[in-house]
Amino acid sequence: MLDKIKLEIKTALTSLLAEAKLEKGDIVVIGCSTSEVLGKKVGTFSSLDVGRALFETVYPILNENGLHLAVQCCEHLNRSVIIEREVAREYRLERVNVVPQLHAGGAFAMQAWENFREPCAVMGVQAAAGLDIGSVLIGMQLRPVAVPVRCEVDTIGQARLTMARTRPRFVGGERAGYEDRLR
Repeated sequence: MLDKIKLEIKTALTSLLAEAKLEKGDIVVIGCSTSEVLGKKVGTFSSLDVGRALFETVYPILNENGLHLAVQCCEHLNRSVIIEREVAREYRLERVNVVPQLHAGGAFAMQAWENFREPCAVMGVQAAAGLDIGSVLIGMQLRPVAVPVRCEVDTIGQARLTMARTRPRFVGGERAGYEDRLR
């Protein structure tokens, strides 16, 4: 089962990265209910094994692409985000004082906390792209103009998968010209 989950998340993330037009240093946010991945109601069956499998798959891929991982916690932590301290400093993000737990933050957030070099929690981010695994509502962590991204994978385990990239706002109206690469 874990191998299937790893393959699904790798396929989804690879598709997102191909579509998202990200730049080195961009933030990718991932919210995940390991309970939903296992076919249970969100928050009722958190799994450290699933959290670990997902983290061990996505973190190296993002690092290889020069991207920063941000992990959204559950609503019990007001959807705060776990991120590397250096990224929080670089982006001037508001830190909060919390350490994710299995049933307050979630298994995936715990893995980020345990595996980041210098983890910290922040109130939120404005990520360039994101994956929402299990309908945990990452929209508040994305830049203002989010665009859905589709791929052949629409679930991770039994959890619904929604992916998005962001783009700059179009300003200026019909007389303005736009850069095609930013669409």
